[in-house]
Amino acid sequence: MNSSLPLVDISRFRGPDTDRAVFLDELRRAAHEIGFFYVVGHGVDPVLTDGVFAVAREFFALPVDQRREIANIHSPQFRGYTSTGHEYTAGAPDRREQLDIGPERAARPAGGPAWERLIGPNQWPVAVPRLRAVTLAWQAEALRVSREVLRALAVALGQDEGYFDRWFDEEASTHLKIIHYPGRDTTGDDQGVGAHKDYGYLALLQQDEVGGLQVQRPAGWIDVAPVPGSFVVNIGEMLEIASRGYLTATRHRVVSPPAGVDRYSVPFFLGPCLDAIVEPLDLPADLAARARGVSQDADNPLLAAFGENALVGWLRSHPAVAERWWSDVLAERRRE
Repeated sequence: MNSSLPLVDISRFRGPDTDRAVFLDELRRAAHEIGFFYVVGHGVDPVLTDGVFAVAREFFALPVDQRREIANIHSPQFRGYTSTGHEYTAGAPDRREQLDIGPERAARPAGGPAWERLIGPNQWPVAVPRLRAVTLAWQAEALRVSREVLRALAVALGQDEGYFDRWFDEEASTHLKIIHYPGRDTTGDDQGVGAHKDYGYLALLQQDEVGGLQVQRPAGWIDVAPVPGSFVVNIGEMLEIASRGYLTATRHRVVSPPAGVDRYSVPFFLGPCLDAIVEPLDLPADLAARARGVSQDADNPLLAAFGENALVGWLRSHPAVAERWWSDVLAERRRE
């Protein structure tokens, strides 16, 4: 099923008050009704968006042994390379290979909450030295755009523009993935990524021209066709909690490209500080009347404590890394 998502021009948030009000209405409607929308007017240099795909293709063209030198099994923080079939979504392996990258930070000493162990350094490929600089520059721009969208959403929800800023300081838990989807074979299914919701505040996606992202709507799955120069932005579970369900975190998936076709994408996930506890907004009366409440899924309970929610997601998605580095946490949870 094909359909178009709403397209919002974030530069209008910086424009005249009359146009800004119309823009906020459009943004509010898109985030409330669908939870997915295209963003243009973001000001990210095309040299950078082209560059991150160039280093992605260069890395994934390396011999597999060189890619595995930075395999995520070496990282307690789940950073580095994951080969095809080794990340799980909805209980099934995804047909994609990827690099997971977070903020460049030193690992925390032992003794704190379990989720503090998610903080730590990245792994970078020696064979593609420019990947680090390009990726961190792209990450900085993705953070800037995501935070501007979040500020606009705060105003659209009747809050001060800086309402969410306290959770997004230098300790914010952002991360990105550089992903390669190989063409499907004739024996497997078409799961590039299984159906899921994102657990942060916002996700921002740069996709190439191939397509494959689909969003679940009441009438079925719709294709999110690539729009040149845009990012795809979607609401995460933490923002659904904060808005009491007025904003919706929507299930989505990726269908593998046809045989012989490669797809590349770079999603960025805007998470707050790991110690953040999501607090419900005091919504204006007209918005509160249309809040649906937080969705309930027995297989994916939403936790207001962001660090715990993030840890659950990582442990579930990467069982091999979890067994190697988090066996004490897994054992404790099994006892409970």
